[in-house]
Amino acid sequence: MQDWNPQLYRQFESERTRPAQELLSRIPVTEVGFATDLGCGPGNSTELLARAWPDASIYGVDSSAAMLEQARSRLPQGTFLHQDIRHWRAAEPQQVIYANASLQWLDDHDTLLPHLVKQLDSGGALAIQMPDNLQEPSHRLMRDVAASAPWRQRTVGVERSPLMSSERYYDLLVETGCDVDIWRTTYYHVMADAQAIVTWLKATGLRPFLAALDPDEQTRFLEQYHQALQQAYPTRADGRVLLAFPRLFIVAMKTATSP
Repeated sequence: MQDWNPQLYRQFESERTRPAQELLSRIPVTEVGFATDLGCGPGNSTELLARAWPDASIYGVDSSAAMLEQARSRLPQGTFLHQDIRHWRAAEPQQVIYANASLQWLDDHDTLLPHLVKQLDSGGALAIQMPDNLQEPSHRLMRDVAASAPWRQRTVGVERSPLMSSERYYDLLVETGCDVDIWRTTYYHVMADAQAIVTWLKATGLRPFLAALDPDEQTRFLEQYHQALQQAYPTRADGRVLLAFPRLFIVAMKTATSP
């Protein structure tokens, strides 16, 4: 798949940073020597960590070279690693492992989350935020368009897997030796029009579908998708549209007796 596009991603940076701030505000750890931002993207979330704990060693991990270039420019005092989250190992026990809108792209959370907890120091926090929007019109319509001719054979099985249930995440992390705070928030983002939703999702959710198509096919796919969005997201009283965006939040605190 083509590398991420930082410029496109940052067009809605304030909206993307808002849940990152909410996640950070719920981390009760005060003494932080080492913190890592998994899936740091262009560094907007890593910058939040650096401001919260200015004396800590802050690391950012991402598999996108283009995103890391932006992150290093934004936060030159940080340490950024070009690495797959699944293969990451902390050099030092971490007081905070922070994953804002990144783990939803990875499968096998039953194995991944216990692995991340093992990288924590006793009393450390694993803080996770993941979009939980696969049943929203924005994503159902992607699948509907992809399932129609002529895209069906090219795009089968490309979308990310659904999240586990909140109950399963809770049980998994409790069994791993954590105290768990878990909640769900639905943001209503005010968008100029349905085309703005297309622009937002071209940087994220649409990427797997578009990667399976050539440029001309991408244009036609997006036109069909845009038409469907216009029906699903009618204009409000001010001429704009509301994009409902549910997100799942988890803060898991590793107890002092955890392995």
